[in-house]
Amino acid sequence: MARASSPAKFLAPEVKTVAQVSPARKVAFEILVQVEAGRAFAADLLESRKASALSEVDRGLATEIVMGVLRWRGEIDFRLEQLSGKPIGSFDREVVTALRMGIYQIAFLEKVPQSAAVNESVELTKLARKRSAAGLVNAVLRKCEPSRVQPGPGDTRDLSKASFHRAVPSWLLDRWETHYGLDAAGSLAHASTHIPSTTLRITSLCQDPAVIQKKLREKGIRVRPGRYAAGALVVESGKGLNSEAAQEMGLAIQDEASQLVASLLAVQPGLQVLDLCAAPGIKTSLLADGLGGRLLAACDISAGRLRTMRKLLPRLTADLKSIQVVQLDASRELPFRQKFDRILVDAPCSGTGTLGRNPEIKWRLAPEDLERLAGLQVSILCHALGLLAAGGRLVYATCSLEPEENEKVVESVLTKVPGCRSVTRQELSEEFPPLSSLFDSRGYFHTRPDLDGMDGFFAAVITR
Repeated sequence: MARASSPAKFLAPEVKTVAQVSPARKVAFEILVQVEAGRAFAADLLESRKASALSEVDRGLATEIVMGVLRWRGEIDFRLEQLSGKPIGSFDREVVTALRMGIYQIAFLEKVPQSAAVNESVELTKLARKRSAAGLVNAVLRKCEPSRVQPGPGDTRDLSKASFHRAVPSWLLDRWETHYGLDAAGSLAHASTHIPSTTLRITSLCQDPAVIQKKLREKGIRVRPGRYAAGALVVESGKGLNSEAAQEMGLAIQDEASQLVASLLAVQPGLQVLDLCAAPGIKTSLLADGLGGRLLAACDISAGRLRTMRKLLPRLTADLKSIQVVQLDASRELPFRQKFDRILVDAPCSGTGTLGRNPEIKWRLAPEDLERLAGLQVSILCHALGLLAAGGRLVYATCSLEPEENEKVVESVLTKVPGCRSVTRQELSEEFPPLSSLFDSRGYFHTRPDLDGMDGFFAAVITR
């Protein structure tokens, strides 16, 4: 799914004194107000200068509050309406944000005193110039009761199945029940509330992997090899590894399923490669590592995201000379005269396979978005296949769990473009034996966060 490359400006009024509000809660409040306005993604804002300036402890609390509120917003709003007797739509953005923060801390964080959660939520309401609502915030939060256990992968006895079902919008849960079954829908909803693993990729700029693992251990970070991807390191314990620190060691923060999608392209030295919808360039850098100086055209429609990509790529690949960055709209006729041996279409999508990582998606997405996105995806894939050389390979990928964006797009396009076919499960299993369990009977690549411990990805490998 296309994402903002830089945080939006804080929309709530700036405050002159923050003596009564902890820095962590103030930053968390500001981020959640921006996210609620639909102008930015929490993960980007938590990497911003203001968040990065917090102490490690405060940054950890701010991250916990922001991501916890977004992951559990459906359950929090259910409790808020019960406590207040009012519908969510009756509250101003700043007031509902302060209330959600307070309820999350009281109900879900065992170590936060209720008095601190109540008092600071009240102060945040005042600082946001909503003083008239301070009494309401105080009254509602004082009625909120802590959960007996903290929710998480290990112990969820205090949360009913309905609580997990409320963690995603009802229309999305209904879709998953239709496509995957009742139990799987509940499992996916449950997975959307969990903190996903951080996975690293050893880039071509990396020193000896053994040296890197030693440096990580010195930082208190324990990793294990990925289950499938050769260059993947899954973080098992430890904190404080942000994207900048990872890049300094020649590492990229990249989910293992994302790494696998790029590997399906089977890039080799001497091939000419087209990477459509490439920004911010994490997969691009992986492709460049295998090219040996040959052309890689990396394209995206967003000038801002391409600027971000230009900044990131020198930190992610030693083969920067291979990459030509091009701004274009991939849904229109493409400006290239040549054919490409390999094409990656990492299509803009709903992102429903990444809800644990980007939980705000589930509250922004609407059913009608899927039809709109599918139309865009069909257009992009049709134009991309027009540039695929004979004997070449194209990988169409999304981080969506929705068939309308995945199988249905591929099958629709293959009826329109002659001379192309999907590579079969048998062919792919022979080429990628460790991944055979991830290919379905039609040869489509699938991962699910609840089953595979990775983001939910789809990929189809197409040849001409």
